[in-house]
Order: sequence, then C-alpha cells, then structure tokens
Amino acid sequence: MKYNFAKYTIIGLILLFSFKVAVAHDYWQQRVEYKMEVEFDVKKHQFTGDQTLTYYNNSPDTLFNVYYHLYFNAFQPNSMMDVRSRNIEDPDSRVGSRISELGPDEIGYLNVTSLDQNGQKLSYQVSETVLEVKLAEPILPGSKATFQMAFDGQVPVQIRRSGRFNLGGVDYSMAQWFPKMAEFDEMGWHTTPYVGREFYAPWGDYDVKITIDKNYVIAATGDLQNKNEIGYGYEDEGVNVKRKGKTITYHFKAKNVHDFVWAADPEYTQTTAQVPGGPLIRFFYIPGEETKLWEELPSHTVKAFQYMEKTFGKYGWDQYSVIQGGDGGMEYPMATLIANKRPNGVRSLRSLVGVTIHEMMHSWYQGMLATNESFYPWMDEGYTSFAESYTSNYLMGEAKDNPLEGSYKGYIRWATSGKEEPISTHADHFNTNRAYSIGSYTKGAVSLEQLSYIIGKDARDKGILRYHREWAFKHPDLNDFIRVMEKQSGIELDWYYEYWVNTTKTIDYGVKSVVANDKSSTITLERVDLMPMPIDVVITKTDGTQIMYYMPLTIMRGEKPNESGLERITLKDWPWTHPTYSFDVNIPVSDIAKIEIDPEQRMADINKENNVYELEETTISTDSNK
Repeated sequence: MKYNFAKYTIIGLILLFSFKVAVAHDYWQQRVEYKMEVEFDVKKHQFTGDQTLTYYNNSPDTLFNVYYHLYFNAFQPNSMMDVRSRNIEDPDSRVGSRISELGPDEIGYLNVTSLDQNGQKLSYQVSETVLEVKLAEPILPGSKATFQMAFDGQVPVQIRRSGRFNLGGVDYSMAQWFPKMAEFDEMGWHTTPYVGREFYAPWGDYDVKITIDKNYVIAATGDLQNKNEIGYGYEDEGVNVKRKGKTITYHFKAKNVHDFVWAADPEYTQTTAQVPGGPLIRFFYIPGEETKLWEELPSHTVKAFQYMEKTFGKYGWDQYSVIQGGDGGMEYPMATLIANKRPNGVRSLRSLVGVTIHEMMHSWYQGMLATNESFYPWMDEGYTSFAESYTSNYLMGEAKDNPLEGSYKGYIRWATSGKEEPISTHADHFNTNRAYSIGSYTKGAVSLEQLSYIIGKDARDKGILRYHREWAFKHPDLNDFIRVMEKQSGIELDWYYEYWVNTTKTIDYGVKSVVANDKSSTITLERVDLMPMPIDVVITKTDGTQIMYYMPLTIMRGEKPNESGLERITLKDWPWTHPTYSFDVNIPVSDIAKIEIDPEQRMADINKENNVYELEETTISTDSNK
C-alpha cells in the first residue's frame, strides 16, 4: 500500500494547525467504541467473534499504524510470559513452568482472520501478544476510523488471571480475551507485550453479545440489556424465564470503561445488594460448603463501599459485580474476579472480605483514574493498598492510629535487604517478582501515608478527593498527582518523589547529641542516610509536658499545619545538603526526660533505635555516638 504523502502532508498540516490551536494547553485522550458478537463453544473451549471498533484520534498526531493486544497468545510454550517465568529468580507459583507444559488443546490463542479499515483490507502481522497493523489511510488529528475484524480464540487452562476450570471449579474466567486496541498518548503507542503484569487502554463504550450454551450463567462488565430473556441466574431481580433452544445470547453494554471482563458457569447463583445512594452490587458464585462465606459478603461490601465513596470519591457507574473466578483477585472495570479457593485452602471470611475490598478499591485507582500501570504500578497497587488498609480499619472496627503500620515494617525490611529496586522501574522489568510486589504494593502504600507526615493529614485527605475529582477518567501521571497535592498543601513535593520513586535511598535520622548549657540545652540531629525529610521532634519534660519542634526542609518552600495537638515551635529550614542540624531549647537538660524524632512514626525511618533519646536527671552532657 502506497500513501500519497504530499496530499496527506498538506491536509495533515492544515488540520494539525487548526487542531493544535484548538487543543493547545488542553488535555486530550483517545477514545474507542467496541461492538462485538461472540459465539462460544463450551465443548471445545473456543470462540469466534466479529468486532467493529470505531477509533477516535483526539491527539495532535497523524497515525500511520495501530496496534492491538492479543493477550491469550501469552499462554503458549516458549512465549515471553513462559520464558520469563522459568528464568526469573522467584517465579509466580501460579505460573512457574506450567505454560511450557501445555498441549495444543490447553494453550490459549487469539487469531485475527480478517481486518478492514473503513472497508479497505489491511496488512498486519502478529508479534506474539501484539498485532501490528499498517493503515490503509492515516488517521488524521481530530478524525476517526472504523475497523472491522473477525477473530477466533481458545481459552487456556487456568494459569494466570484468565482461563478455564480454576481451582474453585469455575468453568470460564474471561479476562484479556479479545483483540484490544493499544493506548496512544503523549508518549506515543504503548505496546507492552504480555509477560505477566498490568494493563493500559483507552476509555470507550462496549456493546457485547455473547452466545453460549443455554445452561450457562454469565457475569460481566456492564449492564445486561436482555435480562428478561435470560431469566436463570437473575431470579434475585424478579426474573424467572425458562430458556429454550440450545444456546442463549447475553447482551451487555458498558459506558466509559477501558476493558471488558466476563465469567461463565452453569452453577452460578447471583445475589444483589444496594449501596444507599450508590451502585447495585452483584455477587456471582457457585453455592456450596466452600462458598458459604459468600452469603456474608454483601453486608460487608455495602458498608465498605459507603466508606470508599465518602473517603476517596464517587464511584463512576451504577453497578459493580463481585465474581467468583480467576486465580486470586484481579480488578476490571465494574467487576472483579476473586478465587474463593487457593492452593493453601479456602479463604477465611477475613481474607474474602479483604480481597474484595482491595479489588473494589481498584475501581478508583485502576478503573477511574487508570494511570499507566506499566510505568506507575505503585500509583494503582500502592494507592489501592493504602485505601484498603483504611477501609479495613474502619470496617473491622480496629481504630488503629496508623493502619499502614504493617506496610511500613514490610518496606523497611525490604529496603534494608539490599534487593530493593527503584519503583520507577517498568512493571515488567524488575529483577524479581518480590521487588515488584513490595515496591508497588507496600512502598506505594507507604508513599501516601508518609505524605501526610510532610503536608499534614487534612491536606493529604482533601488532596486524595481532589485528585479523584480533577483526574477521574483522564489517565493522570505522577506529575498530575504531585501538582494536585502541591496546590492543596502549598508545599513543593518534587524532591519527595524524586527520592522515593526514582532511587532506593532511605530515611534515617537520629539524635546525635544533647549538650547542657546554663539554663538551656543544645540538641543536634543528624541525617544518617541519604533521603532528606522535614523533621518533627517532641521533647517530653520530666513533669510530663510535651513540646514539638518542627524543622521544614528548605526545598519544601512551605510548612505543614500543626495537627499534633501539642505546642509547636517552628525552627529555621534544614537544608538537604547539611548532614547535621543544631538548635537550642529553653529547657535545662535536667528537665528533659525524652527527645523523640517523629513519635507518630509516619516517617519510614529505617532505624528507629536512634530516634529516641532518653536522659537521666543527673545527665550534664552526653553524645549518642559514644
């Protein structure tokens, strides 16, 4: 196919100029509209599909190629996922060498059998999990194209997220199952091969029809359009229709989502629970002794959802489905797959509620905010883990002052292990799964709790709501989050994320010395390790009274409010270049019982032993290094 480059260059320049004038300094994002009709064969575990995709190029760039993800192709011997799993130091136990052992009738695949653009045949080639497509006509800025595709696929045995016959007996967990257009943003195309990590895709509307054996109940993203024809599985909503024929077609629609998941089993039952002022929550599971605890799940879920909406922002759709399936817990728009049974046994109620809360919370940081998880997995998994900890703390009535205490301990153990990697590492390129997991989940969660130490809890909490309000459905990146928190707090934060995200430098502050003067004392603090932080120091006097001394960092260009409830004296800024800092207090050494750095322990200091300095009444001069 030859392009008339002169023609398209002239047209493109005219459109591009007018388009850039219109969108200068404005946010843009691509958009998709899917219509799919799928025929599913439960005997062969295979399916065929027709897909019509309308693609809107809202970018200032002319597109000459497009790319689709073919995720099921990862479940074949010698795939990138297979080889990566067999060579990484600590493979995921769910994967291990299992892909390499799959037979022809056990593998997964997606084949594209035809593809047209606006009625013109396209040339394309498959690079394992990515379809590379040469366009018949460039897609100009501000224009759209319609792609017509025929495809077929085979569902792999359950290994990772997707598959057939999981440990709990669910027949089909259909995630990452269809040819999906890759995301294009200001960084260009994102065609990350599927080797086991996260996903990133444009928002759009889905209209999906799935024809399957009449005995199957389907749970999915979106709203079921024809429940009065479906009957079985929807009795909880007053529908009870006898199915006729050998197959039945489910018709779902979902608006403003970036993926579509479904699951199917002939034994699924459904119950529902309404969140007051919020969404309807659906629960699909196979009833039996192993899933008895699912009967208790709705009440916990409703209460959790109410807390989530109040604390983290309004949920963006009218319903949500909790679906038994998959290999653990995995989030999708308007739905989650949760494996009730794992290799070590059936989940306890606490585990079931905990994983449900975590996956539901992904509706905020993966479903509505949808930062590129390949580049910023910690902004999804970490923020979700942070929110899960606070929600669980509320739901279980634990009333912990710091619900992230366990995360701090986990991070500190890892940071001092010598195996930590910067969390700016691409999700697929960590040296170990453990480095990815602790970096993304644990260190990511700590980043938000520690932020409250820097800017104050009130500013952090209001900033979280503001972040959701300003950036929901817009694919924010780290800088967008930083700017929200800077505006909310009036404090510069680039330095914090430069150290916390891009390096493995750690925090370690200590009380170096206390020197007695005539009627006062000179206290010297030291920064033992390399990451700078503002410092709270609380002096407890022998009579029990306490005073806080606060040292902002120079590069913060601001101060957090006093939320301690103590008298606070703000001292001059501590330059990050200076390893020590001395200040005088109008308290004789004989009146000091204890000096403590960050008594609330919201700073992830890797060595707490040098944070506390206790004095005896007879002390005249002492040095903690002696």
